[in-house]
Amino acid sequence: MESGVEVGEDLVRDVLREQHPDLADLPLREVPGGWGNQMWRLGDDLAVRMQRMDTSPDPQLKERRWLPVLAPRLPLPIPVPVRSGTPSERFPKMWTVMTWVEGMPLDHAAIVRGDHATDVLAAFLGALHVEAPADAPGPSDFGTHPKDSRGGFERFLGAVDLDGFAEDDVRAVWDDAAATPEWPGPPVWVHGDLHPANVVVTGGTLAGIVDFGALFAGDPAWDLGAAWLLLPEGRASRFFDGYARADEATIRRARGLAVMKCLFLMLMGQNGDRGLPGGKLNWGPVGRSALARVLNGL
Repeated sequence: MESGVEVGEDLVRDVLREQHPDLADLPLREVPGGWGNQMWRLGDDLAVRMQRMDTSPDPQLKERRWLPVLAPRLPLPIPVPVRSGTPSERFPKMWTVMTWVEGMPLDHAAIVRGDHATDVLAAFLGALHVEAPADAPGPSDFGTHPKDSRGGFERFLGAVDLDGFAEDDVRAVWDDAAATPEWPGPPVWVHGDLHPANVVVTGGTLAGIVDFGALFAGDPAWDLGAAWLLLPEGRASRFFDGYARADEATIRRARGLAVMKCLFLMLMGQNGDRGLPGGKLNWGPVGRSALARVLNGL
């Protein structure tokens, strides 16, 4: 960990005992995965979100401010902050106690009720993508137009072994997205980082959405790529019919942004194969299957 603090069970219990002692004796177990934050399941209904690789406390502060506002009107469970932890001598980074969202992350599970998951995702994003208030957080690395994100796209493309995918096909989708007009507004709430590790599944369908650290107000295309990233083959058209708000330009931007996220997933999988820090062994196949769906279009 960057701060030099090893996050283990003893540390988590210590900070709970210091700041929220009524929670300190609940059963505690580490949740595998995570990058910016490390998660610990706390009892049956809670989780402790410990800042790890995130260099700023802003993502957790953003979740604390806005998730309680968004959660009541969303049709799927999302984590809601219930207690705030502050940096201390024992742990010099941010931490938050959140509600636990039950389910298995999609990068370790599968959607088998494809039509149901498609309709649920369309309903969720329809409910999320409403005009955001003036003091909502704006775009950062997440939220830019594809024409302004070319550096990231080129970096991922240059680093990934495409192995069977034609580079020209990948570039064509990206270039088409970059040629679209800007989102005309108004800025709407956007999750920003929808990929298989940030959604959970139960009973073969979507059951919850997690990790809102990239939340911003802006272009919904950043979420609509989930039609290919999350859903089984052949469901994108049904999704956009159900969502019913995306014009042609927005769908084109969504496809391009989905391509970039697929390349990122593939790169993380490649890093996992090579034993590099932050690598995710199971993300490579997930990214490859999603890229195939994107290139197949609607």
